[in-house]
Amino acid sequence: MISGRTVYRGVAVLLAAGAAFPVAGSTGTAVAAVRAVPTPGSPGLSPKPPAPAPAATPASVPLSDLVPGVPPGPAQPWQIDTPDQALPPRVYPPSAAEDAVEPGDAAPGTYDLIEYVPLGDAVAKVECTEQTGPYQRQVERWLKLRADGKQSAADCRTVRAFQIAYRIKPAGGFAGPVTWSTMMLISAGKKPNAAGKCPVRSYRVACVDLDRQLTWVQKGSRVVFGPVPMRSGGKGHVTRKGWHTVYWRHKNHVSTLYGQAMPYAQFFDGGEAFHAVYGSIHTTAGSMGCVNLRLADARALWGVLKKGDRVFVWGRRPGS
Repeated sequence: MISGRTVYRGVAVLLAAGAAFPVAGSTGTAVAAVRAVPTPGSPGLSPKPPAPAPAATPASVPLSDLVPGVPPGPAQPWQIDTPDQALPPRVYPPSAAEDAVEPGDAAPGTYDLIEYVPLGDAVAKVECTEQTGPYQRQVERWLKLRADGKQSAADCRTVRAFQIAYRIKPAGGFAGPVTWSTMMLISAGKKPNAAGKCPVRSYRVACVDLDRQLTWVQKGSRVVFGPVPMRSGGKGHVTRKGWHTVYWRHKNHVSTLYGQAMPYAQFFDGGEAFHAVYGSIHTTAGSMGCVNLRLADARALWGVLKKGDRVFVWGRRPGS
């Protein structure tokens, strides 16, 4: 515990088909609230019994037991990045020298399509899982299978074939967030606003589709950026819906609450911003409210949006 914050870090490794697939680690945050109380024994007060000791924190899970998408334990929520949602940043004009510094590149393999699988499947190196994934029903519906939310042998074979075709590893048929996100991106194609849910205006509008976890920019009916996959706020920290405005941009911002790098940050509502993360955006847990992007996508978006551009957010992140 350091200054009211407990930090868990690590790199999860997934062993499947005899290979190791590195995935970014996780950070969880717990902040203790302090409230002043009268001293026991003061006039008019009865002595207070001692406060119960806090529950013991489970020991850290060995790296060898970590599997992408599987929380290490109830006291260690799986959360890859925690940008500052609650408090807006200190706004100032970045100098030309500051803006000239480009954020560093992500490590090779950071954004590979590595599916999250149950620990038992990873250890046994199963070829086709019997486990029901968190996106089972959505994946079944997309593949035109019987959408009953249950994993059958036929379901697994069909999902596995899709994963092989799109180089999702390990291709074990588990219906996880990477498989589902890939399907959403394929469906959107070059016409992400086919359903007309993002308002068409004569000016640029950054569209944030929480339902499909996609973002793009359109001017009129023309798409000028994207669509690209993204990660929005999770349960309890949902990305705020409705109209917003890009009010500050900082290429090398660092979260004021958590010390997390937020490359190419473009703030549009309080502490919520578009920004890159040095880790997978395909997680069952969401962000703390920001719209997380892969580094190359955030860099491209930086060149498209300007201060004063409008942002429209709608829908609901699955599981939130």
